[in-house]
Amino acid sequence: MTFITKSFQFLCITLVLSLGWHVVALPPGFELTTLTDAVPNARQMVESPSGVIYVGSRQVGSVYAVVPNADKTDAAVTVVAKDLPMPSGLTLLGDDLVIAALNRILRIRNIDEVYREQPDLETITDDLPTDQHHGWKYLEHDPEGYLYLNVGAPCNVCLRDDPRYASIVRLNPADGATTIYAHGVRNSVGFAWHPETAQLWFSDNGRDWMGPEVPLEEINVVSNPSEHFGFPYVHAGVVMDPEFGQGKSPEDYVKPKFYIRAHAAALGIAFYTGSQFPDEYRNALFVAEHGSWNHAPREPRGYRVSVILETANGLHYEPFADQWLVDGRVSGRPNDVIVLKDGSLLISDDQQGSLYRVTYTGDPS
Repeated sequence: MTFITKSFQFLCITLVLSLGWHVVALPPGFELTTLTDAVPNARQMVESPSGVIYVGSRQVGSVYAVVPNADKTDAAVTVVAKDLPMPSGLTLLGDDLVIAALNRILRIRNIDEVYREQPDLETITDDLPTDQHHGWKYLEHDPEGYLYLNVGAPCNVCLRDDPRYASIVRLNPADGATTIYAHGVRNSVGFAWHPETAQLWFSDNGRDWMGPEVPLEEINVVSNPSEHFGFPYVHAGVVMDPEFGQGKSPEDYVKPKFYIRAHAAALGIAFYTGSQFPDEYRNALFVAEHGSWNHAPREPRGYRVSVILETANGLHYEPFADQWLVDGRVSGRPNDVIVLKDGSLLISDDQQGSLYRVTYTGDPS
């Protein structure tokens, strides 16, 4: 059996050449500033209606409240909670902050009123898997108040009996009950609802040790609940796994909507719904590319925020903020992106503990 087809190899090469992996700091008219560099290991972010930005972490176990000053040139940072296991995922459910930790979903009620006071944490559920490998979470909710979170594969590539592994889970916050919303998802650390179709889009990091350009990373769309996106049988829609792909067909699984270069580690994603950026960015998908970890020093990729634009000819990828990889030297690792109420784009960097704000000034210089 041929596991990597010639057509897929051609797709990989074409993608590498057409996307152009060169440094583009920012498009003309945009400006990037540091809001704060005092948020250690900053991961997923969410902004409250009052303008407080809540930030999770993975390694340091803390959740932060970031309060920008009037002109958003600096911010006060408060530790809201600490000593939690990988509290990386956050969402606001009404006035409450919901936190996704390793095996627990927690809630702080009326967060804007209590974040300075070491607030109490309520447990929604503590029944999630405890594996640390791909155990960090991303969190969203739908208009009905159900929560959506990833349960990563506890391995590079494997198959476990518990169907929650390698999935996106839908969770009822009233009782903690879960159902599988998407199967075959190796390690998603970013999802967002499309502002027009209301479909869930998500990133997924491909398996390792199949080569420098294989498999490509995925941007997927859930059209119907319980769809299967291939892992561990097929990767990037067409690459059959050498161990688990025997007897399987790519046609039995949902193919990606779009591809990101292999090992770029596409994490947080956000659709642009603000009014500050030019019209071409309306409903565009911003992607935080965390950067490769297992490539030779001469071949790093990612370490940027890219954007996928909707055009008359389909989806178009281009670098957007290409600040953190110059001449093979890494100065930061983008982790999440959100659109603030003022229309600016906020980027978290878990290596530097920083939040960066991108604004459009209209000045092409």
